[in-house]
Amino acid sequence: MTLDAVARTAGVSAATASRALNGTARVREDLRTRVLLAAERLGYIPNAHAQALASAQSSVVGVICHDVGDPYFSAIASGVMRAAAARDLMVMLASTFRAPAREVAYVSTLRAHRARAILLIGSGFEDTAWERSMAAELGPYRSSGGRVAVVSRHRSLRVDTVLPENRAGAAELARALIGLGHRDFAVLTGPPSLTTVADRLRGFRDALAEHSIRLAADQVVEGAFTREGGYAAAAELLARGLRASCVFAVTDVMAVGALAALRESGLRVPEDLSLAGFDDVPIVRDLTPPLTTVALPLVRMGETVLDLALREPRGQRSRVERIAGEVLLRGSTAPWRGGTAPPGSE
Repeated sequence: MTLDAVARTAGVSAATASRALNGTARVREDLRTRVLLAAERLGYIPNAHAQALASAQSSVVGVICHDVGDPYFSAIASGVMRAAAARDLMVMLASTFRAPAREVAYVSTLRAHRARAILLIGSGFEDTAWERSMAAELGPYRSSGGRVAVVSRHRSLRVDTVLPENRAGAAELARALIGLGHRDFAVLTGPPSLTTVADRLRGFRDALAEHSIRLAADQVVEGAFTREGGYAAAAELLARGLRASCVFAVTDVMAVGALAALRESGLRVPEDLSLAGFDDVPIVRDLTPPLTTVALPLVRMGETVLDLALREPRGQRSRVERIAGEVLLRGSTAPWRGGTAPPGSE
């Protein structure tokens, strides 16, 4: 059924029918009633995309994350969806699988659909080509009234940001592990192009340096930001010759994979080796042993980023909501038991 048919049935012009249905302008009440009754009688469903074009706004919020299958992103997306439902907004969710070009393409698609807001959930890329392409998409979108907010560090974008304190959280974790007596550490890290990886690794290194502890180059292993990546990185660490008494995986999902690899090699956690992660995704509380981690309020972060995107802007400066992490020492870490002096303390 078409808009023209509704207009003919109501005895009005197509323009009047359109205004009555999408609310873009005032229409005489008797005409609006005739149009609504005609639309109901004919079973007419308005074209949401056309309404968005007419009003320069839609009820859609676009969420672009690295991988919704990762519990970190799914928890944040859950928070976005709760906040969106309270505002009668619909969420379109896309996973980039950490491909910078795909992220830019999704932003372009959401621009074309006149999304009310675009949320980028996850680490930015240390990539000048990505920065230029993303700025070229977001600049015109924001100029036309679109709202943008991000979770994590996107230094070049200069948009409203929910910023987890990754560096500070990793530093606090390192200090807590040193407090347990550990002096030899290994790190399972993700792709260095991701700002989250750079921040967490730097924070951990800096805290070790405060205690004159050096992180050996061969005890830092890069892997994919996934369970499989954590498994492979832990296997590579063992192949290189494990010298650490404690392993830090920069995300919980990598730590889950690492735990499986360590067990398969015959190592017991934490009796033989302590293991820690970062994020506090729900599954890690139920592991055996439960995982030591840096807890972030992931669902609240999702609620906050949508609130930030839809809040009226104050001038030209972007706003930053900083989110502190909390170190939770659980059963996967234990005091160092190696003798009279911790390893590497000579």
